[in-house]
Amino acid sequence: MRKIIVLSFITLDGVMQSPGGPEEDKENSFKYGGWSVPYWDDEMEAEMGEEMGHQFDLLLGRKTYDVFMESWPIIDPQSTINSTTKYVVTQNTIPENSEIWKNSVKINGDIVTKIKELKKEDGHELQVHGSYSLVQLLLKEDLVDELWLKIYPVLIGTGKRLFSNGTMPASLKLIQSKATSKGVIIAKYRREGNFETGTF
Repeated sequence: MRKIIVLSFITLDGVMQSPGGPEEDKENSFKYGGWSVPYWDDEMEAEMGEEMGHQFDLLLGRKTYDVFMESWPIIDPQSTINSTTKYVVTQNTIPENSEIWKNSVKINGDIVTKIKELKKEDGHELQVHGSYSLVQLLLKEDLVDELWLKIYPVLIGTGKRLFSNGTMPASLKLIQSKATSKGVIIAKYRREGNFETGTF
């Protein structure tokens, strides 16, 4: 049984759009791309190195897949991310097993059923980076096992938010937390138990 783990950079008001640069995602005239960059330091590099320093597979939306395919072979040709299996949710063609980025598998049609089947398989954890539309689907279908969040001390007020209308109510357990010297909160949550309400 595989875990689906969503790794996301978000602002304090929940925006996840285009953290790494202005060209990542300009949809809806978003003009704040690159908001996470001033907070990148050795602590963040070490954290990401730990989270991506073991064997995993990727589950990605098409936009994030394209961004990663264009950047990771240049950023770090030896990174596991280049050789691991990449499951891509898309209706379009992808360069399956190309020399550019190997081991890419397309998921289309009944996406939810196929992802549920993928989860049931034996194999590595499935890491989801970026992939806004895919993350919304996974949250709606309650398919996310863990959330590994980096919460930045910035407010943007506009943009695509990690948790939007359609997110399934869920209870989570905090399994790890710390803060960098620049004020980025690193928090890991696990899906656990039933959602409950009460009154005082």
